[in-house]
Amino acid sequence: MASPVKDSIAQAVKDAMRARDKQRLGVLRMLMSEFKRVEVDERIELDDVRVLAILDKAAKQRRDAAQQYRDAERSDLAETEEFEISVIQDYLPKQLSSDELGALVDQAIASTAAASMADMGKLMAVLKPQVHGRADMGEVSKLVKQKLN
Repeated sequence: MASPVKDSIAQAVKDAMRARDKQRLGVLRMLMSEFKRVEVDERIELDDVRVLAILDKAAKQRRDAAQQYRDAERSDLAETEEFEISVIQDYLPKQLSSDELGALVDQAIASTAAASMADMGKLMAVLKPQVHGRADMGEVSKLVKQKLN
């Protein structure tokens, strides 16, 4: 089962080469190489769920790196990371707003009858497939903890 997201990134590589956009091309090639690495290591063909997980992880790594560069007062390097984030986000689903995320958490609490922190694992298991790639799981976890306390 091929991945339409991966196919669109492969097409974007060709478009960036034609447009001679070296900076964007570098980011796209890095993503394609990560997809290939996972496919070879695990002997699988990536589907959209796995491709989005890889993109989400890449974006998170770059957000962390950009923050570290800002803390070290290296705005030039932080801007490079932020550019890479913007390219990666072109292929991720639209991020959920805090209101949408809150509504999903409330809905999950109602459907699982979660009442305490002991139910957090069950609640996160319901939420993860719904928000994967569309929200930072750390933020989801914080929101769940707030609502369960």
